[in-house]
Amino acid sequence: MLKQIVRNAVIAGAAVMLLAGTASAQERVLKLGHLANEQNPWHKASLKFGEELSKLTDGRIKVEVYPNDSLGNEIDLINGMQLGTADMTITGESLQNWAPKAALLAIPYGYSSLEDVDKVAGGEIGKEIEQQIVEKAGVRPIAYFPRGPRDLTSNRPIKTPDDLNGLKLRVPNVPLFVGVWKAEGASPTPMAFSEVFTSLQNGTIDGQENPLSLIDSANFNEVQKYVNRTEHVRSWIYLTISELVWQQLSQDDQKAVMQAAKTAQDYERQLFLDDEASLEKKLKDKGMTFVDVDQAAFKAKAKDAVLANVNDEIKPIVEKLFAN
Repeated sequence: MLKQIVRNAVIAGAAVMLLAGTASAQERVLKLGHLANEQNPWHKASLKFGEELSKLTDGRIKVEVYPNDSLGNEIDLINGMQLGTADMTITGESLQNWAPKAALLAIPYGYSSLEDVDKVAGGEIGKEIEQQIVEKAGVRPIAYFPRGPRDLTSNRPIKTPDDLNGLKLRVPNVPLFVGVWKAEGASPTPMAFSEVFTSLQNGTIDGQENPLSLIDSANFNEVQKYVNRTEHVRSWIYLTISELVWQQLSQDDQKAVMQAAKTAQDYERQLFLDDEASLEKKLKDKGMTFVDVDQAAFKAKAKDAVLANVNDEIKPIVEKLFAN
């Protein structure tokens, strides 16, 4: 069904472009929406992508970047990209709602280092994940950005799973995350990122989990006291373009998009490494306390829940990740 929708939309789009004339058909503005704020490396890399793509196409293709969920939340943008009403976003494990292999982007306790992430994301498994995302989600990954480990924030220290005791915890709309945090003892609540700060402020939820970069850029230090070093997920996220848009581009413009994406990926990597080195100090200076946790206890409780919540298609890969 999705392939047929893509095919029909591409045909319709091509007809409109032909009617519009050659000059206008060559010009395009791509709108790139994402959840992070202007200080986040993802946003800066998005701007770099736009600059490079404009240069490579002599200004024919421009990219307008919209941070802070200002074009809609992640799921809304993915839906829009499938329907042809949105062009680009930065997205990751949420894609497993369409493509089961996307769960491999963020397997709790599946990767212990950035090198582990690169080995999978940049290797054959990564290519398989990307192909399935194109086929089943209707969006095309064109670059990937590593993410710092996700940590749990709260207003009381959490050292073991027993300390969770029903903690109302915001998680992304990812069944795997919901299942794992239930197994750990929390009360997980799927919620759009744009709603998290206010929900923490008014007590709708007690905590959230994200990399330090988002904890900092979202100013969660204003509503959370502790960063509990669960480091439960090391992952990556994709810069993506709608497959409908991709199929409407000429081969030369597709090459330009990929070249600009590679430049953005390299640029974001350096920003990421620089950022990770300074984030803990920044958050401590803002008043947050870092808590060492029993990671082995969290991992032990997570394993069965992870295996129970992943598709049979990827279960053998996940078992290997845990074995390693």
